[in-house]
Amino acid sequence: MIKIKEIKKGTKFLLLVILLYLILGLGDFDLIKNGFLYTLNIFLKIVPILFLLILINFLINKYFKPKSIVKYLGKESGLKGWIFAIFSGILISGPPYILFPLLKDLKRKGMSQPLIAVFLYNRNVKIPFLPVMVYYFGLTYTIVVSFYVIIFSVLNGLLINFFIRKKS
Repeated sequence: MIKIKEIKKGTKFLLLVILLYLILGLGDFDLIKNGFLYTLNIFLKIVPILFLLILINFLINKYFKPKSIVKYLGKESGLKGWIFAIFSGILISGPPYILFPLLKDLKRKGMSQPLIAVFLYNRNVKIPFLPVMVYYFGLTYTIVVSFYVIIFSVLNGLLINFFIRKKS
């Protein structure tokens, strides 16, 4: 017989959620069904992003050695590191919590924290939304807002760099 203490925390949580769904399903089955379908829909939207990030992580591990990552994104990467962080932040899509494992891996290999901040900040320039922004707000507004996001990302990175240096 399996003892409760031997069951992993994740499995306990899953069993608790299933039990709650069953109990609540006795009261309002349609509500539970809609909640489950909504969760499944979100999961199906996340899966392609996860596969893309796993692929990116695989390619980084295969083709980029820690020395080259430090060269392009490390503390001594200079202007090219900042530019690379800006453009990669703009080009990559997906929710940030999906990107965190990728960024952790890059940090472990030598990516500097200011460039991580620049990368994350520049995710706010969403290429798929640019045509919609131009349609609703005009070209000038879209360019100015995108420019400000890029400028403030650099300021954000410099501020993080200041606090990291001050700490150490």
